[in-house]
Amino acid sequence: MEGLKQQLDAIQPQTIYGRVKAVRGVMIEIAGPLKSFRIGSRLQIERAHQSPIKVEIVGFEKDAALAMPFGNLEGVSMGAKATLDQPNNGLYPSETWLGRVINALGEPIDGKGPLMNGSTLVPMRNSPPPAHQRQRVGAPMDLGVKALNCFTTCCQGQRLGIFAGSGVGKSVLMAMLAKNAAADIFVIGLIGERGREVQEFIEDNLGEEGLKRAVVIVATSDEAALMRRQAAYTTMCTAEYFRDQGKSVLCMIDSITRFAMAGREIGLSVGEPPATKGYTPTVFAELPRLLERAGPGKSDQGSITGLFTVLVEGDDHNEPIADAVRGILDGHIVMERAIAERGRYPAINVLKSVSRTMPECVPEEVRPFINQARGFMSTFYDMEEIIRMGVYRPGSNPETDAAIHYTRLLEQFLHQEKDEATSLEATYEKLAQVLSEPLTEN
Repeated sequence: MEGLKQQLDAIQPQTIYGRVKAVRGVMIEIAGPLKSFRIGSRLQIERAHQSPIKVEIVGFEKDAALAMPFGNLEGVSMGAKATLDQPNNGLYPSETWLGRVINALGEPIDGKGPLMNGSTLVPMRNSPPPAHQRQRVGAPMDLGVKALNCFTTCCQGQRLGIFAGSGVGKSVLMAMLAKNAAADIFVIGLIGERGREVQEFIEDNLGEEGLKRAVVIVATSDEAALMRRQAAYTTMCTAEYFRDQGKSVLCMIDSITRFAMAGREIGLSVGEPPATKGYTPTVFAELPRLLERAGPGKSDQGSITGLFTVLVEGDDHNEPIADAVRGILDGHIVMERAIAERGRYPAINVLKSVSRTMPECVPEEVRPFINQARGFMSTFYDMEEIIRMGVYRPGSNPETDAAIHYTRLLEQFLHQEKDEATSLEATYEKLAQVLSEPLTEN
């Protein structure tokens, strides 16, 4: 009843509307009572022989409000009525959302009937908990992937970025995490995804059991920029609801780059000046506002462990969005095309990947094994070109001989099939076994 009361209170006591003044590309100019319009206000524009289309005000120019649509503008005419919708304060998630697939507006798209709203309003543009009231990150979280459990151990409430070029396997890695990670609730945002991959991800990767403890938010690549941006806020808003219920939430967004691209489209349409690679200043302001919402909650709350993919353009890991995200998050996982081409999946470069909670979160007895493994791989990759050319003579350097032997075993250890899961404890045991193998004579 409390939720119903809040929604009734939000209903406008009077109808406020304007008129479409002009349409420029995907930008709509609306004339009307501008004092009643706000940035973020939503309106419904009437269309001939079609249902009204939702738009959001993203700016003002002289005597008009600038709005962008959540869908196709087909059918919008000059002078069309634009009625102010009820305030977009946020969502009312509930436990009944588990197992559901929704769009960026919080509407069901899985054909399973309407969603049951909860009684608590969660603001769409919520602020993160105050820094001085937050808990510290919790115990290590079992992600089920050997390369991550071992070399970039993730704690509850930590935020990690998965950086990769197109076709290197980040979506498959996300699927492995969604299936194997040890969390109470999964909230998964698929932003700018290929439409054909959505059903594959839900049915093949999550499966029926995985979906029971997950909420999936979808905005495909063909949807409007506002929908793609909104999907990220809806994902975080839903995750915050379950965090406030004391749950350990794993929030995954694929991908942050497409969220930034949507922000760039919106900013350029409004007339914002382009900065690096066309990204507008607002994009770089919005990234920390979104990503900082993940993390540990207050003492009476749970935590949101964030895993965010970043699509690096042209395999350039220093491009603007990758560089900005890397500075915000608590670590980064780097996937490389060269490793994928060798057939080792997931194609994670453990030497370039960093978890900022290590080594404190790793058992003290395990740390020497991890450092030793990193040392062997570092020595091998420093000498790799000479070794592959056949210039290096076995026996010339004992350290290099050991690196060649153990790197081969470590590469086999790091390889993992999509349907394979390895617990945190089993990962440490297997690593110890690999490094205990006697060095063979060359």
